[in-house]
Amino acid sequence: MTAAQLTAFQANSGFSTSATATLLISAVFAVLLLWGVWAIRTAFSGWAEQRLNQRQFLGVIVRFAAMYLALTFFLLS
Repeated sequence: MTAAQLTAFQANSGFSTSATATLLISAVFAVLLLWGVWAIRTAFSGWAEQRLNQRQFLGVIVRFAAMYLALTFFLLS
């Protein structure tokens, strides 16, 4: 963005573009963590009731960890 665009954005919104980026990235990670807790808890319930085997339960955990690491790499680097 040009200097004029940055100034116009800050004047109209009341905060800087870096604050907006931080807010959006924080929202993405908050939603991801909430979804991860829900997915792992649901998988644990299925495992405890023997609807999922241990390999499927660990697969849910590994997929969540991989997604978290990938988003961390792409959004925070």
